[in-house]
Amino acid sequence: MRLLVIEDDATLRESLSKRLTENGFAVEQAADGKEGLYFASEYPVDLAIIDLGLPGMSGIDIIKQVRADGKTYPILILTARDRWEDKVDGLSAGADDYVVKPFHFEEVNARVTALLRRSGGWASSELKAGPITLDMSRQEVKVDDAVIELTSFEYKIIEYLMVRAGQVVSKAELTDRLYDQDFERDSNVIEVFIGRLRKKLDPANTVKPIETLRGRGYRFALERSQED
Repeated sequence: MRLLVIEDDATLRESLSKRLTENGFAVEQAADGKEGLYFASEYPVDLAIIDLGLPGMSGIDIIKQVRADGKTYPILILTARDRWEDKVDGLSAGADDYVVKPFHFEEVNARVTALLRRSGGWASSELKAGPITLDMSRQEVKVDDAVIELTSFEYKIIEYLMVRAGQVVSKAELTDRLYDQDFERDSNVIEVFIGRLRKKLDPANTVKPIETLRGRGYRFALERSQED
């Protein structure tokens, strides 16, 4: 999942982005309103975290513009403790939730996970399909209740595919969503990760959870449980 953090406080922005990256997200950063609007409008984003008091362009104006452009990804706003008006204005502009500064990272992470879960259309943090269970809150994958050891990128790929079960996802989309802006991108690496995932999730090659569609990309082929 790719997140966008728009925050002018460099220390807070860097620390928040670092913790989110450690939790398995690809994170883009913007230090002011104008740069933030560019990222929010032009880059593939699954969720944006936006401070309201930004130089150059306010967080409220960014949210309004993003929503006017038809972007529907969740937005979490950061607001000062004594500014209740900011919460009302932010939510009215199109934000989905807020966190009050100063905050604990665990609260931000919980709200991010909840917003992504809601936007994906499931009630639980667990996604189940056939023998495979993926727990987004713990970033854990099980096959027949046995935990499977995955690398960070392997987990990101299977999560992205399972969230979009039944949909075709191109190599370019996976590359854009999984890698940070300054990461050296190589779509051939995606093929390697897909191969490893197939061996780990389906060593007997009987379930075939990930399909390759020549010239189009990949698809998670197992039907997700309706209780998700």
